[in-house]
Amino acid sequence: MPSFATPPIEPMQIRFDFSTAAVQPAGPAMTRRMSSLSGLFAREDLRAAEASGEDPVVYSVVSSPVPEFARELPQSITTIRPGTIGGEFFMTKGHQHPDPQAEIYLGLGGVGGLLMFNGQRSTWIDMAEGVIGYIPPGWAHRSVNTGTEDYSFLAVYPGSAGHDYGWVLEHGMGQRAFSDPTGHVLTPYSAICV
Repeated sequence: MPSFATPPIEPMQIRFDFSTAAVQPAGPAMTRRMSSLSGLFAREDLRAAEASGEDPVVYSVVSSPVPEFARELPQSITTIRPGTIGGEFFMTKGHQHPDPQAEIYLGLGGVGGLLMFNGQRSTWIDMAEGVIGYIPPGWAHRSVNTGTEDYSFLAVYPGSAGHDYGWVLEHGMGQRAFSDPTGHVLTPYSAICV
């Protein structure tokens, strides 16, 4: 039997409830409100006004009890609420893995997009129920709700990958997703739409 730096995790069954986007047994949970997304939207003035007023929930993450240890495969369910700030869709903070490793997202409900950026070019994958988005090592990634209902997805990632949210604040994501009469449009990251 191989030796592990952390205690081994016992085999387990994890159940997913499609109606509530919850897992059982549940692990850590997190809620991100507009006030915690400073510097991410093109219209920071509008974001700040929303944050100082109603401060709506933008997204939540519920994790299984599988810990973020090397050799483990933690899972989490993220649910992004519908909405826009200055026409830019609600989104996750986005992150880069300090230990560059791959990740997969599986759409569970609603519609959205997976925006990825490798520091030079960005790419977009339309996401919906049953769609798997593959994130190669070295690509920062952010999820976006492009619909009118909650968008939920399952993430599975190596426990040692880590999450660097500051990388996105420093480098951006190459593009932004805005509402458009045809659904969504991607614009250069520096664009500010009024």
